[in-house]
Order: sequence, then structure tokens, then C-alpha cells
Amino acid sequence: MSETLVDRYDALLIDLDGTVYRGKEVVPGAAEEIAKARAKGLGIRYVTNNASRSPQAVADHLVELGFETSIDEVSTSAQAGAAMLAERLPKRSTVLVLGTKALEAEVFKRGLIPTDTADGAVAVLQGLSMDLGWRQLAEAAVAIRQGALWVACNVDVTLPTERGLLPGNGSFVAALRAATDAEPLVAGKPATPLLQQAAKDLQANRPLVIGDRLDTDILGAVNAGMDSLLVLTGVSTAAEAQALPDEQKPTYVGADLSVLHRLP
Repeated sequence: MSETLVDRYDALLIDLDGTVYRGKEVVPGAAEEIAKARAKGLGIRYVTNNASRSPQAVADHLVELGFETSIDEVSTSAQAGAAMLAERLPKRSTVLVLGTKALEAEVFKRGLIPTDTADGAVAVLQGLSMDLGWRQLAEAAVAIRQGALWVACNVDVTLPTERGLLPGNGSFVAALRAATDAEPLVAGKPATPLLQQAAKDLQANRPLVIGDRLDTDILGAVNAGMDSLLVLTGVSTAAEAQALPDEQKPTYVGADLSVLHRLP
């Protein structure tokens, strides 16, 4: 039997938005291709920069779309961001959270106290919320200018949906960057904490990072020293990948996840 791409690896670290689904619509064939990889014994971890939903909500959404998975296979930038703060702050430190209740819950799980005001906040944790507005950004700007530690769950400028590309967390990070002249620490891709922890959890020696974005998924893999597969079901194009310097290019490029079961 001839070798296929998945035979070269022991785990798949798979992006979500634009890779396996777009908003509420599944990418055709994604569930079946991942199921084939699981049947071959590969570890599976869904590694998402989206910090707006809890790991359980992400797992439930995947199951609704036809994926066989559980909360144990989900790693989010919300978890990574809260962990970064917990490593740097004393217990019960007050953290201004820009994001959803799910992000607040991750902060609380780490022994920190979430708040929605700059008063007393020693850190700011920023993730995407569809309800984020000027007042919340203003509170964060005050806190950051007063010296609060600033962590962004991710810096994705856009979010792939069934309606096309919409503003992502990175767009709001850019607004705060402009307002404060500060630069956040980043938990999600292309920073390495999220990917490294996912590989460690799986005890993977040869993980393959899969995603649709060159600036987050693929660059994150490069930064982490991992091989990568760019799928053309979301944001980035093959032409954009080809235009990159060799050291930043994805290891493989494929139309979709079906490339896993052949050689690209």
C-alpha cells in the first residue's frame, strides 16, 4: 500500500474557522477525512484561535456538524490566554476581560477575578465578542495606559463565516494598539503556546498543523518548528503561499482535507 500524507505524522492539530467549518456550515468532506485519520491511530486536537466560545460549546458545535469528538479534543486561545496570565500574576488578581462569558470562565478557572472595569485591573485579556463596543475598549485603554499587563487571545484580523470575512479579534486589538501605543502578548497562533500545549497533551512527536491562514496557522507552525498543511477552504490562497519566503511557506498546500489521504 502506498504511503499517504497522514502516514508521516502521529497527530493532527486542526484549525476550525475556515478549515473544518465556515460559521454554521461544515466544509464538505471535512468530518469524513478526519475520521479516516483517527481510524489510522492519529491523535486529533482541534486548535482554535476563536476565544468567544467555551471548549464544550466548540465540541458540541462540531458534533452537531457531524464530527466525532469531545471536549478533550478541543484547545482554544481563551484557555491559552488565561494560562499565560496565571503564570504571570498572583492568585485572585483582577483581570479586565474583553470578550464573552466563556472567556471570563477561563479566567475564573485559573484563580483570577474577571471584571469589566479598569478600576483595580492589573491585566487585560482580550478575545472576540460580537457585542464588543467603544465603552469596553475605552476601559481597556485606560487599564493598559495605567500599566496593566495586556494579553490578546489571538490577532486574527478577520473571521471566516458563511457570509464571508468579518472583523476578527485582531481588528479590535489594532484599535487598542492605536489608542495606547502598547503591544500585547499573544496566546494564540502565530504565537506558539497554543500549539505547543496541544502537542504536549497528545504526547505527539510528529504533529501536523492544519489551517487556512498563512498569518496565523502556518506561521504558528513555523514558529513552533512543526510541519504544516494549508487548506484552501478559508482565507489564504495558493498564490499567497507561493509568494512567501521559503522559510515561511507551508510544508504542503491542498484544496481541502482530502489531501491527507494522498500525497500532495
